[in-house]
Amino acid sequence: MIKKISVVLLVLSNSIFAQTGKDKVLVTDMTKIKQVGAVSIAPDGKKAIYALRTNEISEDNKGEYDYRSHLWLTDFQSTKQLTRGTESVGGASWSPDGKQITFARGVKGKSQIFVMPLDGGEAFQLTDLKQGASNPTFSPDGSKILFSVGVSLSEMLKDTLLNPSKSLPSWSFEKAGFKNNNFLKGDKKVKANPDGNLEEIRAYLEKDVADKKAKVFSRLNFQGEASTDPEIRFNLLFVIEAKEGAKPVQITRGFWSYNAANWSADGKKIYAVSGKDSTLHPDREQSTAIVSINADGTGLKQLIAEKGSQFSNPSPSPDGKWIAFTKSQPSWLGFNQLYIANIDGANITQIVFDRASGNLEWSDDAKYLYLSAPSNGGTPLYRVDLQSKKVERLTDFDSGVTAFDIAKDKIAFAKTEVKNPSELYVSDLLVKNPVKVSAHNDDWLKNKALSFPEKRIYTNSKGMKVEYWIMKPSQLEAGKKYPLLLNMHGGPTAMWGPGESSMWHEFQYFCSQGYGVVYANPRGSGGYGKDFQFANYQDWGTGPAEDVLAAATDAAKEKWVDTSRQVLTGGSYAGYLTAWIVGHDHRFKAAFAQRGVYDLTTFMGEGNAWRLVPNYFGGYPWEEAIKPILARESPYSYIDKIKTPLLIKHGENDLRTGVIQSEMMYKSLKIMGKEVEYVRMPGGTHELSRTGNVRQKIDRMLRIYEFFERYITK
Repeated sequence: MIKKISVVLLVLSNSIFAQTGKDKVLVTDMTKIKQVGAVSIAPDGKKAIYALRTNEISEDNKGEYDYRSHLWLTDFQSTKQLTRGTESVGGASWSPDGKQITFARGVKGKSQIFVMPLDGGEAFQLTDLKQGASNPTFSPDGSKILFSVGVSLSEMLKDTLLNPSKSLPSWSFEKAGFKNNNFLKGDKKVKANPDGNLEEIRAYLEKDVADKKAKVFSRLNFQGEASTDPEIRFNLLFVIEAKEGAKPVQITRGFWSYNAANWSADGKKIYAVSGKDSTLHPDREQSTAIVSINADGTGLKQLIAEKGSQFSNPSPSPDGKWIAFTKSQPSWLGFNQLYIANIDGANITQIVFDRASGNLEWSDDAKYLYLSAPSNGGTPLYRVDLQSKKVERLTDFDSGVTAFDIAKDKIAFAKTEVKNPSELYVSDLLVKNPVKVSAHNDDWLKNKALSFPEKRIYTNSKGMKVEYWIMKPSQLEAGKKYPLLLNMHGGPTAMWGPGESSMWHEFQYFCSQGYGVVYANPRGSGGYGKDFQFANYQDWGTGPAEDVLAAATDAAKEKWVDTSRQVLTGGSYAGYLTAWIVGHDHRFKAAFAQRGVYDLTTFMGEGNAWRLVPNYFGGYPWEEAIKPILARESPYSYIDKIKTPLLIKHGENDLRTGVIQSEMMYKSLKIMGKEVEYVRMPGGTHELSRTGNVRQKIDRMLRIYEFFERYITK
């Protein structure tokens, strides 16, 4: 059993809100949720473009839904849709004069760059590259557009336009039995022959690879999210004139990637993120550097680099004097720290801010740097005073800013909150009296009975404050008892709260079905600073379980809770934690473990997130000092102690955690005669519950509910 810890609770009653509607939130309401995405304000501050993601009934497959994302235009008084059709558009960049926008959308299966005049003209296609093109951004003078192209190693070796010198990688391809990369050149004169000499046999084997009869792996990171890939891929940068018929110009070359590219204020340079050491295999080089490149592709230079560090989010200031960025250590647990430096990389200064920063945006006068960061159950907007280096929080912890942009005297931002999962707002630069601009979810929400969470705080055995929230059944009747669901987040560095959007529908659905819900941010969660996030080092089970179970224990004291009908669920790392808890604590009538990791040793081979093992546990499974730690921290080690009926789910194509993790658990429990059921979701990836097939998302929700009902209604 979990060791009992003395509990100190602080009830924050100011987070309790009234419920207005009477209708239940239905499982199919998830198809009605519209999410505001990327936001971009026109340079004059008078208009904004934003993306809106919707679920649309499929025209081709009956009963299915398609995700669509399209651009909308607002003058902050009204909104109108700009793009339509089956091909999605995820965001746009304004021309400096505000007369045009550029965006990427699919053409014959490949993303291409488009330009749309806003005076009523039709959008025209700017690129037609066989590799596709994405991430377009206008230059400061509006004459050019910067964009990126993803290419594979084999394309680089064959394409004389991408690689005119026919060069080979400077890093070792790590092909077993070959000391250099000369084998990559091949010999086109050699004919494939299975009965021929060694060179002809090699040509035959290469043809098998080309014909997809075999996959041959020499690289370390061969697992993607949904499939394995022996190919190494690179992100190259191109520039093209912003006029019809223009030809793209490649400005980065070589066997390396360039990401997060931005123009300098004068348009003469481009800043991007690339690997630090070009002699190391891209799968092994975890360090990254911020580089500058002349707009014509010359003068590549590392501005900010440090062995063992990852630099990201480069954001040059509009006055051309500064560059903001974040830094983390990839070989350990990782935690973004915010920095500002001179535009040439000199005088690097850390901003004291114990949160993981993202979405860096400068004010037009370059006096402030705006950013968002998960914190205390929400994602507030912050700003840094460049002169004092002080950080000021501008929005609350009960909502989340999911995207934003700044121009002139305005901030436009997408916000999620309990009363509405996503809408667009506009405000002044201090976010005083923000005005709701859109109403995409208002109609279907207006009569819904919503449950608003009550925040509480628990002091754990380490003296850390753990925040958690209790949600009552949305149609609570006095004197009636209800089941209680402990729902846990993954990561383990994720963070839940009233300002986190991914669980909005699931929480409200279960409250509408007559469940109370309790969720917590245990040690190891993001949003509470570096020390809190690192507090689960070599302790994925006991410590975090203490924190979430303390939240469940307190919630069970509510007079409306039936303590004999408690259930448990979680996904990814929380799938791990679900299995851990039911192997140590038997209070729950049923549990649902989703896409989890249950044996840390086999996880090294099963999942593309395998670096969590050395980063969190201090080494590898073959090291004698690490073996007992991995055994101690693996839920599979306690499988014989499980008494709780368990439903296990995994996406069939999930390579982040690996499907065999679930099948080991299921098969072992089945051998022992335990009450267990296993669901494989065909085609499902690790992102099934967020961006997966909509019918499967509905199926997942209903299976949780149906399985729990088998046991709580007995």
